[in-house]
Amino acid sequence: MAIFKGAGVAIVTPMFEDGSVNYDKLKEILEEQIAKETDAIIICGTTGESATMSEKEHSEVIKFAVDTVAKRIPVIAGTGSNCTQTAIELSKQAEEDGADALLLVTPYYNKATQNGLIAHYTAIAESVSLPIILYNVPSRTGCNILPETAAYLGKNVKNIVAIKEASGNISQVAKLKALAGDSLDIYSGNDDQVIPLLSLGGIGVISVLSNVAPKFTHDMVMKYLEGDHETALNMQLEALPLIDALFCEVNPIPVKTAMNLMGKEVGPLRAPLTVMEEAHQQRLAQAMKDFGIELA
Repeated sequence: MAIFKGAGVAIVTPMFEDGSVNYDKLKEILEEQIAKETDAIIICGTTGESATMSEKEHSEVIKFAVDTVAKRIPVIAGTGSNCTQTAIELSKQAEEDGADALLLVTPYYNKATQNGLIAHYTAIAESVSLPIILYNVPSRTGCNILPETAAYLGKNVKNIVAIKEASGNISQVAKLKALAGDSLDIYSGNDDQVIPLLSLGGIGVISVLSNVAPKFTHDMVMKYLEGDHETALNMQLEALPLIDALFCEVNPIPVKTAMNLMGKEVGPLRAPLTVMEEAHQQRLAQAMKDFGIELA
């Protein structure tokens, strides 16, 4: 059974000016996401600035999300690392903290061979009982999970059940689906490619766009899954200018900026991420207005 179908939000981590986590604001945006029909919460992912969290913060933020959401929708914890043992420890802690599933990014910087990826993911999967979503984003990690490798893991490791595909390579996704069949659920990891991936058998998206347009993103996916492909395609095309603006600087700089422009007060970014360039802010604000998002 799928962890979720539809649109899961790769949620930001709100922060105070001193960089500490703003839990009151996190509760507020979690509740808003649920009210607007988001289908899953992905906590402590790239968009949540997990790379700059201590292990203690990581656990506390996941547990807070789990307790706040209270099983209304799945909470998927980002617990990947470029160190297999660290990923095991983070994953076991997330399971203890009540997460419903795990999102595991490929090892970054030191990377891994395809055999290394199989060993890495198998070791993590064997340390927990939670379902696991592989996360393939070679533009950030320098490490690509080849379709053959993903299919092998889906067929041979019982709790590896899905993949977030953010390679941007539609041909690779098509080959993955052909090789993996029903052994791996596929989620789009790129907001500008949701409908193309759904057309290749995907069942949803793990979305940055959902932070600012949760109901729209949920509806777009559901329209497609319910068979209204034309409406879903038109929604995808309508959202492209906003999606482009949300990625005109490295994620999550633009999406946090966008939420602050909406008056959501999610606070600053942690270094080395920094304030969005003025020209890009103007472009983002205009794209938001054009999309019908009200600015504060």
